Amino acid sequence: MGRLPALIAAGIALLASVAACDGKKGAPPPPPPSGGRSEAVVAKSAPRPAPTATAHAAPVAQAPRALCVGQEARPAPRGAIKTEAAPGAQPLATPPPFGVGKWMWVNLWAAWCGPCKEEMPRLRAWQNKLSASGVLIDLAFVSLDDDERQLQRFLEAQPPTGVRASYWLPDGSQRTSWLAALGVKDSPELPVHALVAPSGQITCVIHGAVEERDYATIAAFVGARK
Repeated sequence: MGRLPALIAAGIALLASVAACDGKKGAPPPPPPSGGRSEAVVAKSAPRPAPTATAHAAPVAQAPRALCVGQEARPAPRGAIKTEAAPGAQPLATPPPFGVGKWMWVNLWAAWCGPCKEEMPRLRAWQNKLSASGVLIDLAFVSLDDDERQLQRFLEAQPPTGVRASYWLPDGSQRTSWLAALGVKDSPELPVHALVAPSGQITCVIHGAVEERDYATIAAFVGARK
């Protein structure tokens, strides 16, 4: 080969080498090296955030209510009073036996009064509990219903252990006389409770439904054994 062809061949080889270098400049850079096992161990050992604890407040016991405090004694109502009873129910004594040596718990209620009906089983249970604690006590339900049919339907629908007989004060002078004797306004918000002592004196009137927390206060008031 002569000198000229050799120079031409060398030039072609140089141009090819430069083109190859330019192509490598546009290629994306290689990925960074992996951190290896040490980084994986650090990632696994990183502490997780502690779950947020939800605070639940403990239920607060309700304090007993101050009942029967500072009330003046007054004579219980006198005179006959109407009664209503479901078929087969034991008839009630009339007038109610006030002042015969035992307590009488009078409950003013009505068949349309939801809280009145809800607390009836509680009153029956409390009567039994007080009797077991040495208290001679009777329970007298006194209805203020205006609709005799509604009252009768309620009594007839009661189970054998329910309230199947009740005293009844329809609207009129007898109701007015009774409420005045109890110291209750003419159209009271029901229920209303009155505790008549063995002497025949009304010693405590409670407006509104009684609650479970009231039992201890009432038991102490009527002299139940602890």
